[in-house]
Amino acid sequence: MNEMEQLIAYAGLPTYRQALGLPADITEEYTMLAQGEYNRNYLFTHPLTGKKLLFRVNFGSQMHLDDQIEYEYRALKLLERSGRTPKPLYVDGSLKHIPYGVMVMEYLPGHVLDYRTENVFAAQCLADIHSVSVPEDTHLIAPLNQLRAILEECEEMFAKYEGSLLADRQKAAKIREMLDKVWEKADSLDKPAYRCCINTELNSTNFLINGEEKDNYLIDWEKPLYGEPAQDLGHFLAPTTTFWKTDVILTVQEMKDFIGEYIKYVDGRFNTEGLKERTMVYVPVTCLRGITWCAMAWIEYQQPDKEIFNRSTYEKLEQYLSWEFLNRIEKFIDHQV
Repeated sequence: MNEMEQLIAYAGLPTYRQALGLPADITEEYTMLAQGEYNRNYLFTHPLTGKKLLFRVNFGSQMHLDDQIEYEYRALKLLERSGRTPKPLYVDGSLKHIPYGVMVMEYLPGHVLDYRTENVFAAQCLADIHSVSVPEDTHLIAPLNQLRAILEECEEMFAKYEGSLLADRQKAAKIREMLDKVWEKADSLDKPAYRCCINTELNSTNFLINGEEKDNYLIDWEKPLYGEPAQDLGHFLAPTTTFWKTDVILTVQEMKDFIGEYIKYVDGRFNTEGLKERTMVYVPVTCLRGITWCAMAWIEYQQPDKEIFNRSTYEKLEQYLSWEFLNRIEKFIDHQV
């Protein structure tokens, strides 16, 4: 069976239909909505409630988890009270009926974030999400040293590029040089005063914006951690993030202005002392995370058996690994480290 046939067969399971309150016979239609590197999302309308729902099929884990889809589901349950994330309705990570993890969640409306005109809505979303208290026995992975954990992840990803016969040796040397510079920051931060559930992948396409005095959301919780808000803010502001789906690279002053807006919306719900300075430590580290991920992904995209091939992603990988972009990121890092 192909993937759609597997999906329809799964949708006919009594346990699935009963859990979602669906009628016994399949009358709903599943249509492809979007895909990422590790997931495909299908849209369908509940035949009884009329609500649009998202059927998420998981193919793998960036975090090397055996229970990736369940990890994501539990994070969304934790954040449900923020009002800023999709409500999860169903999960099955057993791989018993199909060889993929499955989750159903509510479909949320909105358009992708515009960095030039809508950053205030991102600040509001993140302030509300980060303000959700996390229990001490949380299932979320909690690195002891977040900077070092990011850099270790960078090394793991870069090793796949650096060790490949397909890699450009001069570019590999340039990335290694930048990575060594950023390692100097690995132990530069004290223990954070506050930790919460952070997204760690704050691209513009993961925000759903509806405007002033309307509901604005953050979706795609594939890689949440128990960490400090500065890591999320650093990822949101990093040049490697903003440039991913746009042509925007924020100035350092724009970055600092955003952090100020965010602190305003936190409104004392947690300790933000030193947050601006801590965030600006995370920005160059995040740049290397972006570059090394692109290097790893570029190698993966050369494999003929890759499960998901996204043409726009591949074109962006080529752009990020161009000399022009690598030199631009190097200059930014030199000014920040």
